[in-house]
Amino acid sequence: MEFDLENPLENFQEHNFDAISFLFLIESDHIPSQSYLQSLKAMDFDITVRTEVISLISQFSCAFDQILSYLAINYLDRFLANQGILQPKPWALRLLAVSCFSLAAKMMKTEFSVNHVQSDGGMIFEAQTIQRMEALILGALQWRMRSITPFSFIPFFINMFKLKDPPLRLVLKNRATEIIFKSQREIKLLEFKPSVIAASALLCASHELLPFQYPSFLRAISDCSSVNKESILLCYNEIQDLAMEGYESVFDMVSSSESDTPVNVLDHHFLSSESEKTNGTTTAATALRQEKDPKRRKISDYGNNCTVQISQTQQC
Repeated sequence: MEFDLENPLENFQEHNFDAISFLFLIESDHIPSQSYLQSLKAMDFDITVRTEVISLISQFSCAFDQILSYLAINYLDRFLANQGILQPKPWALRLLAVSCFSLAAKMMKTEFSVNHVQSDGGMIFEAQTIQRMEALILGALQWRMRSITPFSFIPFFINMFKLKDPPLRLVLKNRATEIIFKSQREIKLLEFKPSVIAASALLCASHELLPFQYPSFLRAISDCSSVNKESILLCYNEIQDLAMEGYESVFDMVSSSESDTPVNVLDHHFLSSESEKTNGTTTAATALRQEKDPKRRKISDYGNNCTVQISQTQQC
């Protein structure tokens, strides 16, 4: 069985509570150090190195699942945080990108050809050269290749939301997954633990897609003793702008199509489950249209009362 980012600890699959507790305990071992982030912010580290290698990994991964690219970039950040790049030259950056991608593909048991990855007219490396670079990366990562990522916590938080309808769970998970993919390139989000990013992405997705149930989701996250509330406040407010970039708003999706889109699926379920709360006059889609003015929701008091403040911003 290939490595599954949502279930990185196979030995704990039969003991879900113990498994998730262990994930929270060790997640900090699978993210870049704070000194790495500080170096990026202070420009002590050439940020173009990270940008260039990520761009190359994305090119290699275009024909594969996005999860592979996510894992390869996770390896990249952890390697740079521990080892740095000895020579920030084009050949060295390309070798690093090929090696991170190759390790991720091996972990996920994805069939690929290194020659195919290198067939874009760029520099070609011999297999032994790539293997030596892989060994260097493995040493820097202390062989922790079964990475704990935000995807490892998505099932846990969705279960906390107590959504009974599988279509709602799937739509929420898919949208949160899109947000997590977008967030990986943003340097500011490297300071947050995977669990915090997962919780923030799900809150952002629920605000977009399940506005009626958003307050209850916020309370559920707030009551979770395993996450830092202040960190989620900061991460949520950072991640919202990223989430909206290039995203077709749900009210536009509703108005442009009458087909069985995720929003219409949501509308169908809200008509049945929320009709009493809205006196039968407001559907989920209607509520979303009412937010068509450029507004965004920020968590202003992530404490016991979980109040929410609406503030005006420019539309992305």
